[in-house]
Amino acid sequence: MVKSDGDVNTNIFNLEEYIPKDGEVIDSFFGGEAIFGVGVGYAVVLGFGLFFSIFTTIVVFVDYKFGGTVATSEQFNTAGRSIKTGLTASVIVSQWTWAATLLQSSNVAYTYGVSGPFWYAAGATVQVLLFGILAIEVKRKAPTCHTVLEIIRARWGDVAHMVFLIFCLLTNIIVTAMLLLGGAAVVNALTGMNINLAAILIPIGVILYTAAGGLKATFLASYIHTTIIFVALLIFIFQIYVSHEDLGSPSKVFENLKKVEAVHPVSKNQEGSYLTMLSEGGLIFGIINIVGNFGTVFVDQSYWQSAIAAKPSATYKGYLLGGAVWFAVPFSLATSLGLGAVALDLPLTAGEAGDGLVPPATATHLMGKGGALLILVMLFMAVTSTGSAELIAVSSLFSYDVFRTYMKPNATGKDIINVSRIVCVVWGLFMGVLAIILQKIGLNLGWVYLGMGVIIGSAVIPIAFSLTWSKCSRYGAIAGAVVGQWLGVAAWIIRAKVEYDEVTVDSLGGNYPMLVGNLTSILSSGVICIVISLISPEVTDWSETKKITMLEDDPNAHLAKEGEDSLEAMDAALKWTVRYGGLATAVLVIFWPLLALPAGVFSKGYFTFWVILSIIWGIIASVAIIFLPLWEARETLGKVLTNIVSGKTTPADLPVVDDTAHGANFKEGVEMKEGME
Repeated sequence: MVKSDGDVNTNIFNLEEYIPKDGEVIDSFFGGEAIFGVGVGYAVVLGFGLFFSIFTTIVVFVDYKFGGTVATSEQFNTAGRSIKTGLTASVIVSQWTWAATLLQSSNVAYTYGVSGPFWYAAGATVQVLLFGILAIEVKRKAPTCHTVLEIIRARWGDVAHMVFLIFCLLTNIIVTAMLLLGGAAVVNALTGMNINLAAILIPIGVILYTAAGGLKATFLASYIHTTIIFVALLIFIFQIYVSHEDLGSPSKVFENLKKVEAVHPVSKNQEGSYLTMLSEGGLIFGIINIVGNFGTVFVDQSYWQSAIAAKPSATYKGYLLGGAVWFAVPFSLATSLGLGAVALDLPLTAGEAGDGLVPPATATHLMGKGGALLILVMLFMAVTSTGSAELIAVSSLFSYDVFRTYMKPNATGKDIINVSRIVCVVWGLFMGVLAIILQKIGLNLGWVYLGMGVIIGSAVIPIAFSLTWSKCSRYGAIAGAVVGQWLGVAAWIIRAKVEYDEVTVDSLGGNYPMLVGNLTSILSSGVICIVISLISPEVTDWSETKKITMLEDDPNAHLAKEGEDSLEAMDAALKWTVRYGGLATAVLVIFWPLLALPAGVFSKGYFTFWVILSIIWGIIASVAIIFLPLWEARETLGKVLTNIVSGKTTPADLPVVDDTAHGANFKEGVEMKEGME
């Protein structure tokens, strides 16, 4: 194991491929040489991109032609507000599985041991669980909205709208930057493709199918991406803990970890062990992870868009299921690949680990080129699925919150679709350029991941209050977001200066500067927002958010009068989600780690239990997320197949709202719009 760049080492377990021969120097795993030729890089980046573009375009066309779906701006940006629980959960998992999820989670396992995967998973699951509350509130209080910013404008006016537009776009910039920083680094390491060229080419395929098919295409592609990721996850879990000759069992991994920590103890872990939750670095990472990821869920339009697209009864179920399933990705995968890299004593440098190359290194050792290719495909799935979600999110923000709001208030549905497609192309190209700029500055995936909460965390509480606190004022929301960010950045810089006596990229990337900056940003924002709102409240009954207008009819945009999609059902679902979403959050971030502390340094039996839990979680999550969407779509799939066989196409007329089933109709929405104008 090479713990810092330039150190030379032999392998503790005498694995021949890592022992220098005939004057050879092994000072890194990849040694600057790619496993594959650059042609493989082009095949994956362009080939998969082209495949998904063609496939999703065909599927969306078939849905329009034989499935009864109407091609409107509402359909393009909200997928008809009819997505069921399984696909909603699949989309949440897909959106939340970034390049960082696959790469950075294994890096923290490699760095801190067993606490790393746990804190990565728990610290980024609770936001999705709690967002289920906001997803229900969208259906209760703003059923016809297209973006979170429409809610903010309806409640707090244009100034707040523009302030939070900046925060939402900052979030999209940070997320897309992380996607391409991690994706380009791995493509470069494994195939030798120029890292800047990789950053430009990766978004190309995403642009094509997102611009062509809108949100529905994004959701369909996301399901396929998620399926591939979970199949690969299971392969790697079983390689590490069941079948591979160098490891192959929890007990073997345990024994190897004990040998490695005797030579390379973990700083500020109990007894220097990889096998303990008593890890200062792991805990600090967990806190930073929790704070930062609230920003990238609550302030990211893509999560609001998924809530808007879901059936009312599928909102809270989809988010709770999605959160539980997603937990397996960092927890199960990093407990395998991250700890596996340590247990094999792979000669990774700190630079390689920081660039997210722990998983490809372990996969390459386990399965040779096949493992490296599987990681490359997994990574491409993660980058493109989240990238497409970010593209459609940004296109919605520009089309509804910039173009329709400030440039052309009387825009038609066709105008909205055209603007959305243009923005998809422009933003996709901008993603690649941004990644190149960050590469030149010297920022890697880990740095951006830890620093994101400082920049956007201050917007979390005001945005949450927009739908959950009737007295929150526009002044409190704006001041909390803006001043909270300033205070967070100031605290971040001051702590770096005090601790390291300089302010540089490296000093700002330290654990304590990141921790102080993240906490200051979100907590000061909450205090400021609450205090100002209590002094000068603006009470609302949310009637203004219920009047957000649509451009075309959508019968699913209103709650039913009875049944599982009714207001009464949503009221009950809200109470259920607050109760059990809160309980699940408490279990993940409080009770579970507290119960693990008495174990101290894990015994072999306790570690085996920990590993078995991660394996079971991974298996159940895989089965649920792969098969539930298919089961729920069985009637629709049957209808489409029947229509294809019979040659029967569906009419392209706009659907008519059934006034007996819903509390409002499109005509009323038009009247509301005319009144507002």
